[in-house]
Amino acid sequence: MLPFDSFTLVAATADLSDAATDVAQEYAEAVEFRMDLAEDPLEQLAAYDADLPLLVTNRASWEGGEADSDDARLEALEAAVADDAVAAVDIELAAMADGSGERVAEAARTNDASVVVSTHDFEATPPTDAMVALLEDACEHGDVGKLAVTAETRGDALDVLTATHACDATGDTVATMAMGEAGRHTRAVAPLYGSKIGYAPVDPEEATAPGQYDVATLAELVARLQ
Repeated sequence: MLPFDSFTLVAATADLSDAATDVAQEYAEAVEFRMDLAEDPLEQLAAYDADLPLLVTNRASWEGGEADSDDARLEALEAAVADDAVAAVDIELAAMADGSGERVAEAARTNDASVVVSTHDFEATPPTDAMVALLEDACEHGDVGKLAVTAETRGDALDVLTATHACDATGDTVATMAMGEAGRHTRAVAPLYGSKIGYAPVDPEEATAPGQYDVATLAELVARLQ
């Protein structure tokens, strides 16, 4: 289980080969395995033998990923969390709200894996109170509430940090970030306001969200700000 009781830097990849995980192990505390972007994800998972724990994500196409069939992707996540290397799973808030993701959460808890419940806005930054409500809702369903929004202005980025601080102050475990150039710095700064997970690609050319730093850069920025 990944407790996420302090900031955890997660290296995102769809490749669990030695070359990718060697880079991750140099800078990160865990690896996010993007199953929806991977070739033969369950085979890769079965062959994985690195030390870093895995957070598995099989992102739905309706929330920015490439997994089209909800039944198949949820079945794959259920199979993934049974692997000893998997210490956490990401499930979309919408899937938890409609009940379809609950089977994955139950399987994760049975296998002592944490549940990250996530929601994304690829168009805008909601008002601060709406972001707080989304994070609180996500935390009701999982161990961590994750919110990624799209910042158009510095004010949007500031609102994300305000929402992060508000949730952290009430004891919720959250992970937040603002996508896009206007919010890029939040990936390094949000941990100071209580965000417990930072995501960064192993390969800078394989960013899965706008404005991501590569893992080496984000590790250095966070370390300098702590």
